[in-house]
Amino acid sequence: MSGSDSIRILGISGSLRRSSFNSAALRAAAELAPAGMSIEIHDIGDLPLYNDDVRAAGFPAPVAALREKIKAADGLLFATPEYNYSTSGVLKNAIDWASRPPEQPFDGKPVAIMGASPGALGTARAQYQLRQCFIFLNAHILNRPEVMIGGAGSKFDAEGKLTDAATREFLGTMLTAFAAWVRRMRA
Repeated sequence: MSGSDSIRILGISGSLRRSSFNSAALRAAAELAPAGMSIEIHDIGDLPLYNDDVRAAGFPAPVAALREKIKAADGLLFATPEYNYSTSGVLKNAIDWASRPPEQPFDGKPVAIMGASPGALGTARAQYQLRQCFIFLNAHILNRPEVMIGGAGSKFDAEGKLTDAATREFLGTMLTAFAAWVRRMRA
């Protein structure tokens, strides 16, 4: 964690799709971050599929880089799609890789979860599954406000900009709450 009053957040999208609403939501979060908070978005597209035989030989370079970024961040912001009532395989894969011993970097880390979906529930089920993972990993999850962006196709423009004013305001509210949560966890 950084020692100053500034807050460094690592953002991770659970979607690899170029036009992903979840990646767009992370970019909107970076734009809307309150003063003193910065959000770096990390691409998990280069991670290999988890294989404990590979891990036993040493973390692959992309995994080692992800683990270091998680460890260095003051908090983590996940944006998850919902596939088949669950989070995406690529996001679960990233969490599985990063969480292996020694010194799994999620322990004690403040975490916020959000998601965007064309459906009405806005990734609610996927977010609740992620919460279960992070409970086991002893992360400190921001309980609310929960950001579930339903009907995402009408809230982002063709370039992926979040244009819905109410959603932008709500996302800003969550980021302000997350900044306070991170500061509380530091104390």
